[in-house]
Amino acid sequence: MYLFASEAVSAGHPDKCADIIADTIVDTLLQLDPDSKVATEVFISGKHVIIGGEVKTKVSLDTSFYEEIVKKAFNQIGYPEIGFERGETFYPDEAEIHVYVSTQSSDITMGVVKADNEIGAGDQGMMFGYASSERDDYMPSAFSYAREIRDELYAYALKHPETFGVDMKTEVVMDYGTKENFDNCSPQRIAKIIVAIAHNKDVEQKEVKRLVKKIITENVIFDAGHFDDNIEFYINNTGRFVQHSPIADSGLTGRKVVCDTYGGYAPIGGGSQSSKDYTKVDRTALYAARWLAKHIVAAGLAKKALIQLSYVIAETRPSSVTVDTQHTGLTKMKDEELSQIIADKFPLTPRWITEKFGLDHPSEKRFLYADIAAKGQIGYAEYPWEELDELAWFKNEFL
Repeated sequence: MYLFASEAVSAGHPDKCADIIADTIVDTLLQLDPDSKVATEVFISGKHVIIGGEVKTKVSLDTSFYEEIVKKAFNQIGYPEIGFERGETFYPDEAEIHVYVSTQSSDITMGVVKADNEIGAGDQGMMFGYASSERDDYMPSAFSYAREIRDELYAYALKHPETFGVDMKTEVVMDYGTKENFDNCSPQRIAKIIVAIAHNKDVEQKEVKRLVKKIITENVIFDAGHFDDNIEFYINNTGRFVQHSPIADSGLTGRKVVCDTYGGYAPIGGGSQSSKDYTKVDRTALYAARWLAKHIVAAGLAKKALIQLSYVIAETRPSSVTVDTQHTGLTKMKDEELSQIIADKFPLTPRWITEKFGLDHPSEKRFLYADIAAKGQIGYAEYPWEELDELAWFKNEFL
């Protein structure tokens, strides 16, 4: 056996609650003022919601603005849950909200806002894009399965709050058989499925386990041979998970960056995406790097692709563009040649990335950052940075 594990967390997990609140702030401010500069962090502990950071916007801000956002975010997540008593779950009407938000430093602003309508990078840093040929969505298998299981359980919990809560974690352990199979994107079968899901105290563990298995087997689509009767299930392994939500565990923005990106299959870069506007390359460069990596694999240039983009604060173009096909290249083109041609073709400035993916205009029709925070930053077909709109160029240029 050669095993690799990845996990996912639901929108109701305390860390994700913090991400969703932070990105609801980003969505709201950009919808009211697309030039807003936002970097707000959220910490939740018990009934306390603490919001800090920096904002520069034309929007009038006061405590009531943030209070409305917090309540809106928790309601959309699924709190409060009618199947749980106070003390077992989070009730937004009891939240004590503390706001410590200052104005963005003018030292940063002068490097970001350029006279020629360009955008300087809002910070230095590096971000990674990754793609794999293991699945049709060009995502690694253990991670995608963990997210798909989570999505089905979360959807069920929203419809049946008398049974399950919205706070949950899922993990899938994939057996590749050999390290060679892992390197060549050839997963063999699922070895283990691990689930922790909040439940009503009157629902016995035997029923929790039966229902979780039923939801997984009837709703998640597994590739041929990956799901069999030999899978080991670990469901609520402590024997009880009634008290949950931020009441039972603290939540912090950016603490689930592995779950947000590649599930441990690839590096994660310099920082989280949630809480930040489009001038922060932690967000924009991740999306662009994923877009590039996905094109390389989808075009048949490699079985895997890892892209690193790095930036200097206040500069527009990346300080480096690096392609690593991890010894899975399918052409005679060397990685250094791929890197240079891609760097010459695509500007990859914050302005170029923002306009390409519409990052300064989040909306219900296209995407909302809060929804992305709930699900994951990459890997869902509806995201603009998942589009393969330059596939013909990649094929013509490199094959």
